[in-house]
Amino acid sequence: MNATALPIPENLERFPELHRALDAQAAIAEANRCLFCFDAPCTAACPTHIEVPRFIKKIATGNLRGAAKTILDANVLGLSCSRVCPVDVLCEGTCVMSRYNKKPVEIGRLQRYAMDHYYAGGARISEARARGSGRVACIGGGPASLACAAELRRNGYAVTVFDNRPLPGGLNTYGVAEYKLRPSDSLREIEMIRGMGVEFRQAAVGAEISLEEMEREFDFIFAGVGLGAIERLGIPGEDLGGVIDALRFIARYKTSGDLAVGRRVIVIGGGNTAIDAANAARRLGAEEVHVFYRRGELEMPAFDSEYDHSKVEGVRFHWLAQPVEIVGRDGRAVAVKFAMTRLGEPDATGRRWPEAIAGSEFEQPCEMVIPALGQSRVTEILRSRGIELKGGLIVVERASGRTSNPKYYAGGDCVNGGREVVDAVADGKRAARAIIASMKPEAMRG
Repeated sequence: MNATALPIPENLERFPELHRALDAQAAIAEANRCLFCFDAPCTAACPTHIEVPRFIKKIATGNLRGAAKTILDANVLGLSCSRVCPVDVLCEGTCVMSRYNKKPVEIGRLQRYAMDHYYAGGARISEARARGSGRVACIGGGPASLACAAELRRNGYAVTVFDNRPLPGGLNTYGVAEYKLRPSDSLREIEMIRGMGVEFRQAAVGAEISLEEMEREFDFIFAGVGLGAIERLGIPGEDLGGVIDALRFIARYKTSGDLAVGRRVIVIGGGNTAIDAANAARRLGAEEVHVFYRRGELEMPAFDSEYDHSKVEGVRFHWLAQPVEIVGRDGRAVAVKFAMTRLGEPDATGRRWPEAIAGSEFEQPCEMVIPALGQSRVTEILRSRGIELKGGLIVVERASGRTSNPKYYAGGDCVNGGREVVDAVADGKRAARAIIASMKPEAMRG
């Protein structure tokens, strides 16, 4: 895969950015709306605790590079987070301007304004002058590992990031919708982190290099392996042509551009990834895109803003329907058979489980089916190293990210089950600081 070929030119036209960048005049005006609160609730609401009033004040005074450095001190992936963070439920959701019946300060767009200026001028974070003697491996090239690696390098430690894909970045590169974050922007952050002295090595851990080998080579290991592939539907026909899971669908159109969707597309699921896939199918030329969810509208886990945007895109939603079969002809999907559902009593988690209604089956024709269920767990390889798992997720000390094996730390989706990019960054940074605190001269290899 050629990183220099990204973004794909056709995608720039098909997927115009969801939120346009501020120009200089608009950015100054917006920055001056900030009240620069002393006890800034926006900073408290940010998982990485970016000093929001401080960076906005620097924008207001024309110090854009200083604003970017303030952001990067807290969040090394400040560029991508400025585009993908759900700011309406984080920093902007707590802005005190809302208390006065006014629009919150557009913190996300101001952060993007500062970060775009920083990268346009040549992004670089200097290595630490003092050099630690410890070596750390990060498994997985996503946001948690990147944040961990950057924090370790800032403190002078040698770090190698292992990723089994051609390009690092995890879901930032492969799995976030193009209209939110272009793969080229994710790769700009990778190059900045590489410039800090972080080594990137393409290798499948467990196949091309064993955990035992890594333990001999490195003093500590951070697991930022994320989650695995989309869960299978477990129904007849899901291996037919024209069936592609949401993450492979998004990765393919972002990095190859050779994806034909047909006239009618069915997306199965109710989360943000389902929404991203549905919107992309519309942008790629599908006349009809139908999202089917086995629960009701109120139970859908996608953010309200994502749902509202998808309706504007022309996506159609169908509730209380679960797939029972993908119907094929000549080896390709031509329809999905659904059964209507009713919601039963709440289970132990408080969620109401859908129950199929006998005799309610119907078929919906299509040319493509995109399952967008939860992701599978990829952590079993770690169990052999004495690492405790629960429900396929890695159990850690929350304050440090330390696992039951003191040589291993972990963070991101493989710990929290799938949250936001900014949460993964916070996990990685927190683990890095705990690793640094654990580095003892007598335990290190010169």
